[in-house]
Amino acid sequence: MEILHHGAVGGVTGSCHELRVGDRDAILIDCGLFQGAETSGKGANADALAIEFPVDHVRALVVTHVHIDHVGRIPYLLAAGFGGPIYCTPPSARLLPVVLEDALKIGVTRNKALIRRVMAALERMIRPVPFGQWQAIDVESEEPLSICFRRAGHILGSAWVDCRCGTEGNDQHVIFSGDLGNRETPLLRDPDQPEGCDVLVMESTYGDRNHENREQRQQALEAVLREALQDRGTVLIPAFSIGRTQELLYELEDILHRNQGGEAASGLAWDDVEIVLDSPMAATFTKLYRELRPYWDEEAGARIDAGRHPLDFDQLTTINSHDDHLRLVDYLDQSERPVVVLAASGMCAGGRIVNYLKAMLGNPKHDILFVGYQARGTPGRVIQQYGPQGGYVDFGDERFDIRARVHTISGYSAHADQDGLVAFATGMQRPPREIRLVHGDPETSEVLAGILRDAVPNTHVAQPEGD
Repeated sequence: MEILHHGAVGGVTGSCHELRVGDRDAILIDCGLFQGAETSGKGANADALAIEFPVDHVRALVVTHVHIDHVGRIPYLLAAGFGGPIYCTPPSARLLPVVLEDALKIGVTRNKALIRRVMAALERMIRPVPFGQWQAIDVESEEPLSICFRRAGHILGSAWVDCRCGTEGNDQHVIFSGDLGNRETPLLRDPDQPEGCDVLVMESTYGDRNHENREQRQQALEAVLREALQDRGTVLIPAFSIGRTQELLYELEDILHRNQGGEAASGLAWDDVEIVLDSPMAATFTKLYRELRPYWDEEAGARIDAGRHPLDFDQLTTINSHDDHLRLVDYLDQSERPVVVLAASGMCAGGRIVNYLKAMLGNPKHDILFVGYQARGTPGRVIQQYGPQGGYVDFGDERFDIRARVHTISGYSAHADQDGLVAFATGMQRPPREIRLVHGDPETSEVLAGILRDAVPNTHVAQPEGD
């Protein structure tokens, strides 16, 4: 057994890991895009899309969840010759075609006929596997290989993957965490805890810090909104289309529900605060989230039973057309209207949020609220780091001064924090003999590695290199 890493080493994007069993068989765990200044350890970056490792022995692709940094290079995997099954959970099987079709349009081709052919092939390859059910992988060698998805609590359908190599009683278990979520994430059930494994390949995005708890982060969100709405400016929230947007809508609905009849700011009623979702992709995924209610947690189900609509409430407006989007940007830039806008992309590297930022960054009455991780080299990281100091950010060849107020609430990250990661690794009845920390900045991963070395002293903990 051998594990190779083709991404998410030395950074948090481009997840792609290869589990080889014997000389003739392997599976890939995820195949994602690099973003910002991220690398694979061999100089690849956001523009490095081609699959440069052999795929003729890869029997299956296993998808932990459908974020673009975990699935965005799947079209290039097909172009490299991969034609095997793509295993994922049932919710991911619903979400994945939408993500990949968008990735094809943006990053590959506008040829509709070609996109239809590729999508038809992809949809034939996607094989949903229920949580907790073992799935055998067809291999050429005599060494059996099977996988099992367990809940990761990151976004709807997200999973960590238990890989069993060999016959029962004489097998090895490798767990790939994918992205682990918080135990208090809105809408989602808590992550499952592994019983044990031989090797753990685990993300480390927030391995050096802890988040606020849910009550604290909702209070922080409400406090930022109250402060930002005092001058009737726009509150811009860059948010990923899948997961973060839906969780924020859930929390915003709760703030509006609890404060009905009250004031958000002097002379401004909460009932007059409009929430705008300006992202066709996010709107599509929000609709799919509503259709996948059986996978929601008990709290969300109780709100539905009480007649509330956490993802489709009265003060929510969805903007679909590009013309409507441009008109809204111009209107909000010129007017004083208390509006909260959620728009992609979450790291401000593209999408409709860029038009809002270009128009509003220079005006101190507006506010930017970051609720997710900003990778190195992305405009979001620059705004987050230099905005409070009155810095600037470049979009293309144009420079924009940052005079809008900048806020960050880390508690709304969809990733587990340091305590959550440590608990996942140390809570096993049979601790792993090896832990490989991926999907994190090197300094952050090393902080977590030091904690784990003390917590599980007989386990080798390290950051792997790219292959």
